[in-house]
Amino acid sequence: MEPNSSFIYSYAKQLTEIIENALNEDIGDGDHSTLACIDQSAVGSAKLLVKENGIIAGVELAEMIIKKLDPEAKFICYKFDGDTVAKGDLVFHIEARVHALLSGERLLLNCMQRMSGIATQTNNLVRIVSDYGVKLLDTRKTTPGIRLLEKWAVKIGGGHNHRFALYDMIMLKDNHIDHCGGITKAIHATQYYLRSKNKSLKIEIEVRNVDELNEVLICGGVDRIMLDNFTPNEIENVIKLIPKEFETEASGGITIENIQEYAKTGIQYISVGALTHSVKSLDLSLKAT
Repeated sequence: MEPNSSFIYSYAKQLTEIIENALNEDIGDGDHSTLACIDQSAVGSAKLLVKENGIIAGVELAEMIIKKLDPEAKFICYKFDGDTVAKGDLVFHIEARVHALLSGERLLLNCMQRMSGIATQTNNLVRIVSDYGVKLLDTRKTTPGIRLLEKWAVKIGGGHNHRFALYDMIMLKDNHIDHCGGITKAIHATQYYLRSKNKSLKIEIEVRNVDELNEVLICGGVDRIMLDNFTPNEIENVIKLIPKEFETEASGGITIENIQEYAKTGIQYISVGALTHSVKSLDLSLKAT
């Protein structure tokens, strides 16, 4: 299988850097276990097996990892990113130099297990809110250095990416507002900054209560309002006050148990940090054949 996702084409350089850094971290001056007992010319095969039910993610990344170590490696795929998998399923079969298989095994599994865990958790929540027209968002609560992989996994699971980092969207949170001296000051300062830098970035602002919401509505000048730690009842009470020109987002304290209640409120976006910051990896195994 040749990598064909738009995500790979969009982030090819960053993905290559992540793979190179991870391989350098793991291999160092050599995979001495493999070097000690396996002939460098030996060719072998391996298969990726699923050990629990979920959504598979990282298949295309796995191919990139192995082909970084052996450009002549061959992949035969039976499952693809985003597919539902069950215990015992065969995801892919690899033919490559044995050195590449053994040296890349742990990186491949670490990435795929975590990505599949994130995709599975995301998909579980997406299915719960699918009838309500709301978009499920991730956050920046990601593992440093591999945010790209984790946000890719969210997309594979059917979710949507919020801003990728600090540079691609303005988000005025409680600490920004408090340090600046209030909501109106923060919005005006942000608008001036964007004009002076000739930047066109969307502005989102976090509000913690109805008073702050009213101040934002009077001031205007933002694209999205985040209702932080509002209960579903509180959102239902205020959502009708917010003009259609503003996007709306719910965040804070949202779990698999209560997300449907939030989705029913008419909110447009729900962001959930737990998609990436507290996820159980999906159990996978790479076995020689």
